[in-house]
Amino acid sequence: MGYALSREPSVIGPEGTPLTLATLPPPDTVRWVARRKAEVVAAVKGGLLSFEEACSRYRLTSEEFLSWQRHVDRHGLPGLRVTRLQAYR
Repeated sequence: MGYALSREPSVIGPEGTPLTLATLPPPDTVRWVARRKAEVVAAVKGGLLSFEEACSRYRLTSEEFLSWQRHVDRHGLPGLRVTRLQAYR
């Protein structure tokens, strides 16, 4: 008899590795480096979290999350680096 593997839902993160709810940044994250922002964007794009869940879980405004998403879409991970934002505007 075969056993079904129960696998936690996952999506591919910005660095090509699988992301799960357990590996996402913790809800109390204060220091938002580019990689963490991109992980949250990837989780929403991949259906791991809804837009509303991400904003609620991380206490983000919709404008803040959408700006992260815009920067990832236009410039990839480098677009989220705070020190580089001026170069991409």
